[in-house]
This record gives sequence, C-alpha cells and structure tokens, in this order.
Amino acid sequence: MKAILCQQYCGPDDLVLADVPDPVAGPGEAVIAIKAAALNFFDILMIQGKYQIKPPFPFSPGAEVAGVIESIGDGVTDLKVGDRVVASCGHNGAREKIALPAASIVKIPDNLDYDRAAGIIIIYGTALHALEDRASPKPGETLAVLGAAGGTGLAACELGKLMGLKVIACASSDEKLAFARQHGAELTLNYAKEDLKEGLKKLTGGKGVDIIFDPVGGTYAEAALRSIAWEGRFLVIGFAAGDIPKMPLNLALLKGCDIRGVFWGAWTRLNAAKNRANLEKLVQWTAEGKISSHVDRTFPLAQTADALKVLGGRQAMGKVILHP
Repeated sequence: MKAILCQQYCGPDDLVLADVPDPVAGPGEAVIAIKAAALNFFDILMIQGKYQIKPPFPFSPGAEVAGVIESIGDGVTDLKVGDRVVASCGHNGAREKIALPAASIVKIPDNLDYDRAAGIIIIYGTALHALEDRASPKPGETLAVLGAAGGTGLAACELGKLMGLKVIACASSDEKLAFARQHGAELTLNYAKEDLKEGLKKLTGGKGVDIIFDPVGGTYAEAALRSIAWEGRFLVIGFAAGDIPKMPLNLALLKGCDIRGVFWGAWTRLNAAKNRANLEKLVQWTAEGKISSHVDRTFPLAQTADALKVLGGRQAMGKVILHP
C-alpha cells in the first residue's frame, strides 16, 4: 500500500511517498481502508520534531481517519467487514490502510460523508472537552475565540453557540470573520486592524470576556488575558502562532481569573469512556447538521506537502483532508 513517510525530522517537502506492507489486524484490532485522513497544525510540528509526541521513524502524519472496515482480528465482536467508521490514530493516517484497536473505532451513519467524519475527532473533541470540562460555562456568558476561522476555533464557535454562550470571533481578516459568523459567532473582532484588548472590552461593555479560547498563542495571548472579566477562564489550547507566550502572573491575581490548560490527548487516555461518548455525540450532531465539520479543501495523498503548507500558512478555514 502507499504511505507518506517521515523518515527523519523534516519539512513538508521532504516527506516521501512510498510502498509499505499492508497492516494485519491483531487480536482486538481492525484494519480500516482509509477513505479520508484529516490533517492538523500539530502534524507540521510532529514531522519537525517540535511536538510533545515523537513517534519512531518512519511514520506518517495524519491523526484522524474515516473509512471502511476491511478485516477484523480475534475477539472483535462489535465491528464487521464493510462498516463505515471513524477513528483517532495519533499518527500514520496519511496512508491507504491502518490497523487500530477496535475500542478506538466508532461507527458513522450512512448520511455522514467520510471527509466531514474524518475532521470531527480532534478539533471538536478538543473544543468540547475545553468548553464542557475545563471552562465551567454558564449560559449567556461571553466566549472569545482566537483564530476563530481555523479548525479548532471554528469548532469552538459552533459548540459555544450550542451551549448558549455569546460567541465573539477573533481573527486576522474580515473574510475569516464573515466565515465565523456563519458558524455561530454573534460578534467579531479583526485583530489585524483593531487592538485586541480594547476591542474585547468594548464588545463586552467594559466587563471583559468570561471565557477566552486561545489556540493561537504568540502576542495575542497576553492582550486577550488583559481583556478577561473578573473570575474569567483563559483556556490554553495551543500555539499556532509559533511562539509560546510567557504570561505575567500578576494579571491572574489582579483579575481573579484562572489560566487553564487543555490537553485533550492526555485527557482521552485518562478518560477513555467519556471521550468515546463525546465522539459518538459529535458524530450524531454532525449527521444531524448541528455542527458543520466544514472541509476547507482536499488533496490526494501524493500532495500531502501542499496540504500541510496550507495549514502552516494559516490559509485554511475549516479542515484540510487527504484522500488516500
């Protein structure tokens, strides 16, 4: 089968399309013939050796897959050949087939296409965990989402609206903000044109923002924290801007606020049953049209480098999908 391989730490252009042996389903496993694999910003960090998870070489990027069960191993009773499924794999998604533990695989309904299914797990899983488990949300509170047109940001806008929060989308262009408005944002702020701190204070009538969802980091993080309401919650999601900010802790004291880390990957390992229930709920919501799982664009497997560059250049509004 074909696979995109990272054979040493490198940039997207140094990834190799190669033939590798087909996987075999071991006990408790199933082999998925992959129809769609979703990419995320951290895939770029992973192939560069800058991510906290470092798979052994050679490995493929791509942490989410959707496809069809091709074979099952001993002891697997809840899946059968031909089932349409989705799964989180951490890496090795950019290939034609993958063997995974059956417990990590969730069936999808016939009315949910593979592209949208593949894009659900990480961005919506992260956003749901952040807002439901870490943010202590109360209906009617304000939620400011940085990088609101990116994958995780867009998921936060949609889920925030579903939870009854007043969503303020923050992004770097009017086009991105218009897109976020279509996906749950009530108010918008262009931080390329307007001061983020002052803009958020103005939009909240001087009160400040109750919940800040930050997958961007860089210089925007401190400006956002300075706009937080008394007893607000600042959610640390990631660092798409590249720089990890160093926050002045006196701000946490002066605002009586919390800075809360959101590490979805570690949480899923510690709370496997709750995570599976979350994923099943998200699959159902997507099939029902409650969330969009919007796909920005798709690429054939051989163009994985181009797909990663779209993510690296922060050009995507929604998910970038590979078609093995």
